Amino acid sequence: VQLQASGGGLVQAGGSLRLSCAASGSISSINGMEWHRQAPGKQRELVATITKDHSINYADSVKGRFTISRDNAKATVYLQMNSLKPEDTGVYYCAADYIHLNQDSTYEVGRAWGQGTQVTVSS
Repeated sequence: VQLQASGGGLVQAGGSLRLSCAASGSISSINGMEWHRQAPGKQRELVATITKDHSINYADSVKGRFTISRDNAKATVYLQMNSLKPEDTGVYYCAADYIHLNQDSTYEVGRAWGQGTQVTVSS
């Protein structure tokens, strides 16, 4: 299972970016999908989560500015980031909790991570 993230870049404060993360591989179903970020010198933090039925949660720091969404048919999660601030700078990682159904009706569960995409917000 692989996650491919894209959409990062350099933007001025107040600007917008849209991140995408597409899952591929031996996946029967994807449950929760998430975006995390890690700023220089800081721990990775959870930014937003979305369940398969589109139940959503956000970190307080991004509420009202970021919007997470997903397209189950495309196995893709998005993060629309508006009103960006310098403190939003960091590497953004997507994660997905997946199920793989085997031919013998057993199944495997796991979590996949994307490779990270850099977001830099200049003041």
